[in-house]
Amino acid sequence: MGVLVDSQKEGFGSSWGGFKSLVRRKQVDSAHSKRSGHHQLAKELTVPHLIAIGVGSTIGAGVYILVGTVAREHSGPALAISFLIAGIAAALSAFCYAELASRCPSAGSAYHYSYICVGEGVAWLIGWALILEYTIGGAAVARGISPNLALLFGGEDSLPIFLSRQYIPGLDVVVDPCAAILVFIVTGLLCVGIKESTFAQGIVTTANVCAMIFVIVAGGYLGYNTGWAGYKLPTGYFPFGVDGMLAGSATVFFAYIGFDSVASTAEEVKNPQRDLPLGIATALSICCGLYMLVSIVIVGLVPYYAMDPDTPISSAFASHGMQWAAYIITIGAVTALCSTLMGSLLPQPRILLAMARDGLLPSFFSDVNKSSQVPIKSTLATGLVAATLSFFMDVSQLAGMVSVGTLLAFTMVAISVLILRYVPPDEVPFPSSLQESIDSVTLRYSERISGKNPETSTFVDSSQPLLGNKNVVVDCPIIEKQEAQAYWTLTEQNRRKIAGWTIMLLCVGAFGLTFAASNVWIPSLIRLTCCGVGGVLLLSGLIVLTCIDQDDARHNFGHTGGFICPFVPLLPIVCILINVYLLINLGAATWARVSVWLLIGVVVYVFYGRSHSSLLDAVYVPAAHADEIYRSSGDSLA
Repeated sequence: MGVLVDSQKEGFGSSWGGFKSLVRRKQVDSAHSKRSGHHQLAKELTVPHLIAIGVGSTIGAGVYILVGTVAREHSGPALAISFLIAGIAAALSAFCYAELASRCPSAGSAYHYSYICVGEGVAWLIGWALILEYTIGGAAVARGISPNLALLFGGEDSLPIFLSRQYIPGLDVVVDPCAAILVFIVTGLLCVGIKESTFAQGIVTTANVCAMIFVIVAGGYLGYNTGWAGYKLPTGYFPFGVDGMLAGSATVFFAYIGFDSVASTAEEVKNPQRDLPLGIATALSICCGLYMLVSIVIVGLVPYYAMDPDTPISSAFASHGMQWAAYIITIGAVTALCSTLMGSLLPQPRILLAMARDGLLPSFFSDVNKSSQVPIKSTLATGLVAATLSFFMDVSQLAGMVSVGTLLAFTMVAISVLILRYVPPDEVPFPSSLQESIDSVTLRYSERISGKNPETSTFVDSSQPLLGNKNVVVDCPIIEKQEAQAYWTLTEQNRRKIAGWTIMLLCVGAFGLTFAASNVWIPSLIRLTCCGVGGVLLLSGLIVLTCIDQDDARHNFGHTGGFICPFVPLLPIVCILINVYLLINLGAATWARVSVWLLIGVVVYVFYGRSHSSLLDAVYVPAAHADEIYRSSGDSLA
């Protein structure tokens, strides 16, 4: 049996100052924890809604440009294989998201999972990074709509004066009224209700998918008639080699970012254990299929070296006498951007809501409108900031910062799966108001352990000798066998320690290996040493986690009956390695900007979040006692 762990005595709560407060973890939201008084979000979403969110958030206008750039510089005719490899890599993260989303179906996505599995400090940084991602991402998408919209009306200067971009000499900025207006329209739509906004996103996404299907069908017809000239080249299918194809995969991987928006709506799904994994998997499969088919067609129509890097698809059709196809492709680009804008602004209020519920942000962000059951205040705040940025700033240079939040989230989700399987939290926090029930249950367990409880103890009459009055020589081979087994058997406590240290060293190894492999400026001896040590840590971690048993508590952790991630520990480890590699290769300038934002987040946490956390006065008890404490507190309240 576990023993009560009080935050005041053992340091699992607010009495831990500084570093120790960073590791406190919250419990999975359950039927018991709904008593906190928070208004719940509307449970309106089903699998079709989730597919619309996932596909709409993932397929942006970038794919209409990306195919030309990657084919010219990296993949050549093997562009479809690059998309396939990138899709498989994205699927690794999707598997991890699917398990955690079905086990922990509450608002907050990766922030929520990190808080449950890793700790408050890491969860705060993930949430803070995601705030940056969705804010900058939404503003960048909104700024990209007006140029594409202008193309439909004949050119850059064809938009009405109140929508077209204007240069303000005094401020030396180019304002974009169209971007700000679109952000406000999407914000208002999100405030109406999750079902209504998702329906609108589904319509826009359908228009985008139809444009891509037109490209596939019409392009396939042209390619069939012209003999697929792009594949009949002397350079072969891999003009840049396998390395070029893999480099192309690393570039197009970012075209799959967006499916994580599905997980952010987990609290609003009617049947999260079934629908969330289906929604994530189907959305990612549709995106991968469309990307590959478009790539196959476009690369076959025009040789890769002759592609226009800015308008590869329109130029490919124009070279075959179909200039009018540019209008359909532009409509597809505009609808893709509008759908991505919705996908960028949708998760942000839910992350603010989750952080405010946990006390790390002001309670202003946790208010849920009673009629629409939407976090309207968080949504309006998100829309206002995104509209301001899109109106005044050209955030294209900050676009790289969007990827940092996503890749950090992907990495922490994979680590959370390993923690959940091998060292799930064995203690859960309770508010100090339940101290009386906690003490009562603790006393009851103590009595059972000491043998004072007649229901669980066996009393022996000590007045009678166990062996009567006969002198008997007793041989005890069973005891000797048990002692030998105990010597060789790994105890549960030691297993958890080994698993915990292995996961930590595994992450260190992944960082060391990818950092040394990616930075050629490091002296060769140091670089090879780091690669060797990192590779040994990774391989050793994989072997150790494969050999030791997973924790039995994983079967009852969170909401059971949902999706189970396959191939653990191999799949999460490969996922960590891929995402850390991509993070390191984002560039020093991007990391310098992100570091400033993260430092601001540290200051906010130190001066506000840490002292207002809902776990400030929490009392941690063994997870095995939790249900009995809830029942005891319910009886006392009744």
